[in-house]
Amino acid sequence: MRDLKGRIGSVASSEKITGAMKMISSAKMHKAESALRRVRPFRDQIQNTIDHLISADAEYSSPLTEIRPVKRRAIVLLSSDEGLCGAFNMNLFKRTLEIINQARMAETENPVMFVVYPIGKKASKFAQKLVGDNVEIVTADEMTAKSSAEDIARFTGELTREFIAGKVDCVEVVYTHYKSASKQILATRQLLPIATDDLATGEKVERNKPYLFEPDVNTIYNEVLPLYVLSSMQEAICSNRVSEQA
Repeated sequence: MRDLKGRIGSVASSEKITGAMKMISSAKMHKAESALRRVRPFRDQIQNTIDHLISADAEYSSPLTEIRPVKRRAIVLLSSDEGLCGAFNMNLFKRTLEIINQARMAETENPVMFVVYPIGKKASKFAQKLVGDNVEIVTADEMTAKSSAEDIARFTGELTREFIAGKVDCVEVVYTHYKSASKQILATRQLLPIATDDLATGEKVERNKPYLFEPDVNTIYNEVLPLYVLSSMQEAICSNRVSEQA
């Protein structure tokens, strides 16, 4: 009886601890949800601007939409800094392995070189196991699972410059897309090159309206596209943070 009472007391103490942890995680989830809601209007406004540019039927081009043979493929792997989030990190790692293995199975004479950017302590540990003949790990020192908006903007700018310089031919983000507190979906988003089909996903703008652009359409287009890439990265990171707490 004494042993049973001791075990009951121990379970009751554990219940208090896990209850407190749940409350803390719930508060963090609501905070992350608010951050995600703040990102979406920014992205929607950029999308609206792009829709107006596309509707102008003017000529425009950007190095960010350039499609070229993929020799170096960058993967930004998002994860958490802490554990106790179920299969959250493991699912992200499995998806990354699937992408790499599928590319290896489809290899031709010129194998694709993968450049993995692990974000989060868990991803950094996992990435060390990936190092091989066709996998290179690049550590972004300023980036963690809790990085600020300034750090995210700096990191995204570096990725964009790497793409324009031809050091990588494709940039993808592996993350967990937040639908609700009970539903999160594993997702892969291509950041670069920007697919022209993705740019036209917003609401259609009436082409009869006479829009005047100043400066010219191409200049605005090249100013807006980097912001489009940044908003996509911010949305992916914020969505991943909410999913971790959920």
